Amino acid sequence: MRWTIKPKPEQSDIDFLANALGVDDIVAHLLLQRGISTFEEAKKFFRPQLEELHDPFLMKDMDLAVARIKEAITNNENILVYGDYDVDGTTAVALLSSYLLSYYPNVATYIPR
Repeated sequence: MRWTIKPKPEQSDIDFLANALGVDDIVAHLLLQRGISTFEEAKKFFRPQLEELHDPFLMKDMDLAVARIKEAITNNENILVYGDYDVDGTTAVALLSSYLLSYYPNVATYIPR
């Protein structure tokens, strides 16, 4: 993978956004590099509404995964949430297992070393 460093935004834009949001310049800088330049755009970024999120069923085989989880719950089977050892992997394991545990007790997690 090749990293692409985006150009530094104008200092006046950084100052404006930092003041509008009440955040440090570095946060405003990063937001501007992501195309977020107004209070409303920042609000949508930091506090998205469910209807603004992507449909999870756009992910390949999501329907099969949901059907399998439903089947496991119906048949009182154990469910293992298997993740990887990076930030998004551990976060995904925590979120999915917490959600499942709120409805079903037979859930365990595994993150390999």
